[in-house]
Amino acid sequence: MALVKSGWLWRQSSILRRWKRNWFVLYLDGSLVYYHDETQRDMDGRIHIKYSCRDVRIGRECKDVQPPEGRSRECLLTVVLRDGSKTTLCAESEDDAVAWKMAVLEAKSTPVRLRALEQGPIPPWDLGWKGGGPGVTHVIVREDPYRVSGDQMALGLLAGAATGAALGSFMWMPCWF
Repeated sequence: MALVKSGWLWRQSSILRRWKRNWFVLYLDGSLVYYHDETQRDMDGRIHIKYSCRDVRIGRECKDVQPPEGRSRECLLTVVLRDGSKTTLCAESEDDAVAWKMAVLEAKSTPVRLRALEQGPIPPWDLGWKGGGPGVTHVIVREDPYRVSGDQMALGLLAGAATGAALGSFMWMPCWF
C-alpha cells in the first residue's frame, strides 16, 4: 500500500490516560496504523480514517487533554471518530502536528481505487475508468485473506435491510391500511 506519512507520535491510552510512544504509518487507503516500533512487526492498532474519522483537531482545540511531560499543548492532535470516541496523539513539534493533521485530512478525502494484485497491472487505457481521472490515485494491493472487513459487512447488512423493508412493505401492504 502506498505510504503517505510515517513517524513517531505519542498516543494516550483510552483507559488509564497514559502516554505511550508508537510508530505511526498513514497509508493512502486511509489506514492509520500504529506499531510498537519502526520494524512494523507488532501492530498496536488501526484507525480507518476514510470511514471512521469525523474531525481532526490540533493544539488548543484539544480541550481537557494534558500533553506528555516536556511537550507543548501545540503539539497535540486529536482524531475524533464517528462513534464519538477520540484518539489523542502528540507530535514531536507544532509543525509536525500540523503536518500530521494535513496528511490525515488528505488521506480522508482522497478517492482511491483499489485493484487486486491478481488482476495484474492497470492498463493505460483503464486509468480514467470507473471513478478514475484527475486527482484519483490508483493503488494495487494484495488483500489480506484474514482481514475482517467491517465496511463490507455493514454495506451487506444495509442492503439486506433495505431489501427486506422493500419486500416487507410490498408484501404486507394490506396490513398498513
